Amino acid sequence: MGKSYLAIVNPAAGGGKRGKLLGPALERLRDGGLQIDVAETRSPGHATAITREAYAGGIRNFIAVGGDGTSYEIVNGLFPEAGQGERPTLGFLPLGTGNSFLKDFSDRGVEHAIESLLAGKSRSCDVLRMRHREGAIYFINLLSMGFSADVATLRERRFSSWGELGYVTSIFLTLARFNRRPFPIKIQGQNDFDDRNCLFVTFNNSKFTGGTMMIAPQAEVDDGLVEYVRWGPIGRLGLIRNLPGLYDGTHVKHPLAERKAVNRVEFHLDNPVDVMVDGEVLTLHCEELDVLPAALNMVA
Repeated sequence: MGKSYLAIVNPAAGGGKRGKLLGPALERLRDGGLQIDVAETRSPGHATAITREAYAGGIRNFIAVGGDGTSYEIVNGLFPEAGQGERPTLGFLPLGTGNSFLKDFSDRGVEHAIESLLAGKSRSCDVLRMRHREGAIYFINLLSMGFSADVATLRERRFSSWGELGYVTSIFLTLARFNRRPFPIKIQGQNDFDDRNCLFVTFNNSKFTGGTMMIAPQAEVDDGLVEYVRWGPIGRLGLIRNLPGLYDGTHVKHPLAERKAVNRVEFHLDNPVDVMVDGEVLTLHCEELDVLPAALNMVA
């Protein structure tokens, strides 16, 4: 018999429009010899609860069926328990609106994911851990603060039902406010906290976000490091002129940009801040970020 997986399905992924693709995809995987059980989520956070219970029951192989938010919930159902036991395996059927993580490996979406699962192509993947005042979260793509998090937060809280128009509207409103501010952090090699104003800071495990934005062009998912990218207080016109660089990764060459691969980041925030983490919007009082090297087997 082939390898067994638990597929955790978000029926709302992709606005619920791509559900018709799920049946044929699962059929191909089963025809290829894989054993697949299916669990469907009913509400935000349900994928985390399903995963936690399944891992405690001995299941070690999972498939995230949805977008980045679905895999984020699964990862937070696996850890911290999985960090102390047998390393789990996570595959993907990217049927959501955003599947940034997989862009590091292919732009062929579902087809590439199916081929990888059938071939059993796995590799180690780091997991990033953000400790905050209320506990810890785990992620495999990125966490950002500043402009990109402001856009995502505004869209989530005011324009979530507007589709693509809500995203565009949030960008323009965030540009109008243009809130450049400090996020005091200390990265490896620094003696003091950096409290300079900036447009955004991101902490990356993989290269892409927002589908096709290459925020961290030098990030690697298995190097045991966090790719830190900061863009200083660039002006509105400067940002607009340099927007193409966010899609091809050349923004890191801008005079106000900087990047560094580190294994630990400390925060000295006065208050909780809005963050975007693997497509989800949270408000956290961040304290410390570190890496769990090779904590996950990833099929991609």
